[in-house]
Amino acid sequence: MSKNIVIHDYDITRSHRNKVNGHDSFVLWFTGLSGSGKSTIANKVEEELFYKGIHTYALDGDNIRSGINKGLGFTKEDRYENLRRIAEVAKLFVDSGVVTIAAFVSPLISDREQVKEIVGKEDLIEIFVDTSLEECENRDVKGLYKKARAGEIKNFTGIDAPYEAPENPDLKISTEEISVEMAVKQIIDYLEETHRI
Repeated sequence: MSKNIVIHDYDITRSHRNKVNGHDSFVLWFTGLSGSGKSTIANKVEEELFYKGIHTYALDGDNIRSGINKGLGFTKEDRYENLRRIAEVAKLFVDSGVVTIAAFVSPLISDREQVKEIVGKEDLIEIFVDTSLEECENRDVKGLYKKARAGEIKNFTGIDAPYEAPENPDLKISTEEISVEMAVKQIIDYLEETHRI
């Protein structure tokens, strides 16, 4: 950080915003292969929270890579920077009093550890959307696996770039065993049981 940057302390803090909102702020971080169901489940979780009167905002590859991270590619270095920026944005949302829902492949354990360090481990709930590569390829909603197999997309997670499954996620959702509705219930139940909402 530049020596010329001086952090200003504002009188209104996160705790003030949480009090006004009537709930804590934190990040739900969905990780899993492309096509695993991250965004679908995240969308439904946000909907459920919204109708409970909880202030939310969802971040995903589409709204991030079409804006703040538009110039980044999919090399290891660019992926690292992509997630670093997302984590910093999520941290700002948490400070603003919002429950932030982030759905990103985030393939490497080291990258997700970096996210936890930036956001704060106590403020991040890691949700592993566990779906086999075979099932994700069968779904291939965006046609990306087909392109990756044809060599049209390089550094595609699961094909020619690794995915390291979380070792101890807060929640593991097995989409080949349960429906989207059941997955949403599992997450909402967890948030209620841990007194986050």
